[in-house]
Amino acid sequence: MGRVNGKVVIVTGGASGIGKQDALLLAGEGARVVVTDLDEDGGRSLAREIGDAAMFVRHDISSEDNWKAVMAATHERFGRLDGLVNNAGVLVMGSIEDATLEQWQRLHRVNADGYFLGCKYGVAAMKSSGGGSIVNMSSVAAEGLPFAVSYSGSKGSVAALTHSVAVHCRSCGYRIRCNSIHPDGVLTPMTLPLLGNPNPARVGYDADPASRFCDPKDVANLVLFLISDESRFISGAQLRITNAH
Repeated sequence: MGRVNGKVVIVTGGASGIGKQDALLLAGEGARVVVTDLDEDGGRSLAREIGDAAMFVRHDISSEDNWKAVMAATHERFGRLDGLVNNAGVLVMGSIEDATLEQWQRLHRVNADGYFLGCKYGVAAMKSSGGGSIVNMSSVAAEGLPFAVSYSGSKGSVAALTHSVAVHCRSCGYRIRCNSIHPDGVLTPMTLPLLGNPNPARVGYDADPASRFCDPKDVANLVLFLISDESRFISGAQLRITNAH
C-alpha cells in the first residue's frame, strides 16, 4: 500500500477499460486521481466510487482548450501534478486499401494529437511541481498491423513522441520521465466487440496461458510501477505486454 502516496495523477479515458483500472489501482495505492473522459456518466460514477481522492473532468483529448481546462481544474483541486496517463484512444479497422483519409485523420487527431497535447501540458505542469512521470498508451500496432493501418500509424506516432519527450526532459535536466506501454490484446469494451463479444473469462490468460489477450489489471499494474518512484531510472522505454507475442 502507498506506492504512489500523495501523488496527483491525471488518467485520460478513465471511465472504463484500462483507464478505469488505472484510476482504481492508483487511488488504492494513495494517489489523488483526476479521471477524464467524454463519458460523463461513467467518469462521475468512478470518481464517486473512489471518493474524495478523485475528481472527474469531461475531456476531449484532441482539444487544446480542453487540456488547458483539465490542468486548471487539477491545480485548483489538488495544487499540483505528478503523473499523467495518456490512455484515451479510438480504434478503427481497415487496411491501406480500405481506410479513408477521414479515418486516418480522425484517429490521428485523438491518438496522436491528443497525446502530443497531453505531453506538452503535462511537462509544463510537472516542471512547476518538481518532476513527475508520463505514461503513454501505445500498442504492438505501432510496429504495423495490416488490418488497422490508421490505428498503427497513430500508435507509431505515440512511440516516437514518447522517446522525444523523454530525451528532451533528460537533456533539460527536468525530473520528468516518459515511457510508453505496448499491449497486444486487452479485454476492454473497445476490443470485445471485435471478437464477437465473447465471455472474457473464456479468452484471457486465466482461460488460456497462451492467450494474446490480457486483463486491464495487467496493464494497470505496469502503469502503477511507471508512475511510482520505483521506476525512477526508467525513461524513454517501450514496454510490451504481449505474453511473448
